[in-house]
Amino acid sequence: MVDLTWVTVQDEVDWQALSELYRIAPLGNKPAKNLEIVFSNSMYKCFVYAGDQLVGVGRALADGLDCSYICDIAIHPEFQGIKLGKAIVDHLVEKSQGHKKIILYANPGKEGFYQKLGFHPMKTAMAIFADHAQAVTSGIIAE
Repeated sequence: MVDLTWVTVQDEVDWQALSELYRIAPLGNKPAKNLEIVFSNSMYKCFVYAGDQLVGVGRALADGLDCSYICDIAIHPEFQGIKLGKAIVDHLVEKSQGHKKIILYANPGKEGFYQKLGFHPMKTAMAIFADHAQAVTSGIIAE
């Protein structure tokens, strides 16, 4: 087993390396400058390293009382299957304790993974996406 280092501050994050991690995970193209903004605005975050290599990440956008939204979980392909994703979600859920609700947005096909971690499907979730057509095409929302 590889020795992993967990970091919960973003002082030393290489945003370009983080962007590349999302690309190869594969979770799409997320520009480095955008990632710096969203992580800076997130109450909870974790970066997992194997040596100097960023291999896992996640964040929770939280208000401190009502809602914590866990998102942007990504695991390097070479580190998938070792329960690192579960560990990151568990860490963010633990940090989010005390909020009335913890919400997680799952990519289509990943719902079962998150249900095993204690999340339940919502009946009332609604969304407005900047790229509506892409959200429909990818199966995230229905027309």
